[in-house]
Amino acid sequence: MTTGPVGVAVVGAGVISAQYLDHLTAFPDLRVLAVADIDVERARTAAGTYGIPAAGDLASVLAIPEVEIVVNLTIPAVHAEVATAALQAGKHVYGEKPLALAPADGAKILAEARSRGLRVGSAPDTFLGAGLQSAQRALAAGVIGEPVSATAVTQGPGPESWHPNPEFLFQYGAGPLFDIGPYYLTALVALFGPVARVSASARQARAQRMIGSGPKEGTSFAVEVPTHVHALLDFAGGPSGSATFSFDSSVPRRLIEVTGTEGTLSLPDPNTFEGPLQVRAFGDDDWRDLPVTGTVAGRGLGVLDMARAIRGGTEHRASGELAQHVLDLMATVTDAAQEHTVRTLETSAPAVSPLPDAWDPAASTLS
Repeated sequence: MTTGPVGVAVVGAGVISAQYLDHLTAFPDLRVLAVADIDVERARTAAGTYGIPAAGDLASVLAIPEVEIVVNLTIPAVHAEVATAALQAGKHVYGEKPLALAPADGAKILAEARSRGLRVGSAPDTFLGAGLQSAQRALAAGVIGEPVSATAVTQGPGPESWHPNPEFLFQYGAGPLFDIGPYYLTALVALFGPVARVSASARQARAQRMIGSGPKEGTSFAVEVPTHVHALLDFAGGPSGSATFSFDSSVPRRLIEVTGTEGTLSLPDPNTFEGPLQVRAFGDDDWRDLPVTGTVAGRGLGVLDMARAIRGGTEHRASGELAQHVLDLMATVTDAAQEHTVRTLETSAPAVSPLPDAWDPAASTLS
């Protein structure tokens, strides 16, 4: 049986990789052994910045025997291709969201992993942070009584104003639903369980967008997906939800509120790992802060939880099954909006257990 820190290779050295590498290289239960990218020089630069011993293309890092988990940070269009290659090389895989572009592709990834006795994990892992973990504990403690409904909103002017290469965020597999939606939908599913039915509407405000920063500033590009999506969700466990995902608003707004029989809980931005967490009971004049405890270490917590689960023979929390249900949910919302129908989901999701109080990313637990 293998013991000690788990070997990791990061595939994709783009914008998000720095956030991952900052944390993955700091967790004592992980050893980042390699970085790969289609641009090998970019992979070498990232490896040099973080003191990582190897860099190269995908095939070269998959050939490293000590690599046990491949962290797939490539663009959504190749998530399934890279994940499958990693599994076929005998590696567990943890990927950025979404799991794949389509539920059928996600199902193939999970089937490939099962056939080889390997694990699949997926971002977002923000629900493992202190803010949403504290919300989960508050709901379990009955702070607002029995949950009745949830409202989720993420809106703003879109990422083209600040992202130097935003085109892929407006292509199939992205847009506000597939790019930002996973944070909100994963948080809701982690709290309430799987969604059973949805209805939705969607629209595209503009057919062209313009890049607002970087070397391509002033360049226009085509928009391929809806940029404003509104969905109604019926959870299998009883609560209902309303969710809005938009790149078309001049007013940034990010919230999740859960209404219960005895009050309302205001959750933190699910694209973060921190608070605040607030409650307002019936009859209260204002919100009251609740304690927020847990880790705020940042992106990569899901990889660490997977690594510890591999060594301990337990289930990891940011699982492929959870990601597949969220992918199915987003695809079903898209279909419901196009067809103006109520759609039933074909997938479910496992219950997500809370992290233990003593769970510490900075502490070495693997000997």
